[in-house]
Amino acid sequence: MNAIEELESQVKAREVPKHVGIIMDGNGRWAESRGLPRLEGHREGSTSVREVTRSARRIGLKALTLYAFSSQNWSRPPDEVAGLMELLREYLLKEREEIMDNGIKLNAIGELDKLPKYVKEPLDALRTESAKNQGLVLTLALSYGGREELVSGVRALAAKVASGALSLDDITEETVAGALWTHDLPPVDLVIRSSGEQRLSNFLLWQTAYSEFLFSPIAWPDFRAREFAEALLHFQTRERRFGLTGAQLRRAGT
Repeated sequence: MNAIEELESQVKAREVPKHVGIIMDGNGRWAESRGLPRLEGHREGSTSVREVTRSARRIGLKALTLYAFSSQNWSRPPDEVAGLMELLREYLLKEREEIMDNGIKLNAIGELDKLPKYVKEPLDALRTESAKNQGLVLTLALSYGGREELVSGVRALAAKVASGALSLDDITEETVAGALWTHDLPPVDLVIRSSGEQRLSNFLLWQTAYSEFLFSPIAWPDFRAREFAEALLHFQTRERRFGLTGAQLRRAGT
């Protein structure tokens, strides 16, 4: 058993989080610090996506959500946006076999209609092809923003109220959650952000209400299976109280 397998075994021996979200930060700065074009950082970051996804599957996570492209990222220089879209298309085509062979269900959330056709077509095709897979649900947040998601959900609920299909009294936390793009995913247990920044950047604002957070100083291109397993081990040392006291939790566990 190698070092990574040993770490993953330790994670599996404890309660494994059901859903982990990752803000994959630092690709551009990683490249710039090495005198490389920013796109090379994103390209190297795709290797981290592959390694972390494999690790998540081996460990037994139910859901992994990766913040791949935000609503605000459309404002980046056009050549960088175009390069990111090409890398995304390349990822979808190259990873198809591994996704299908390992029973991974590919999901996507965000304003997907804004994606160029050459990205949306392979994305839709792989989502359809993998829809019946029963393993890890891998969600790509693309053209995604938490505020944009909440606005979309509010509009959907308002339309139902206006049509008479829903009353104001029917609007609860459950109905709001059901109107979001993540309605079929479990709550997020852990959010990991790479590269040292300590903010959410409009990522899963509703879903992270009771999440644990881990901010890693390691840039995403250097964040691999080892770092992922270590993050999960650190998560497993935390006491999650959900508004209760530690004493209450201990009594409930006895």
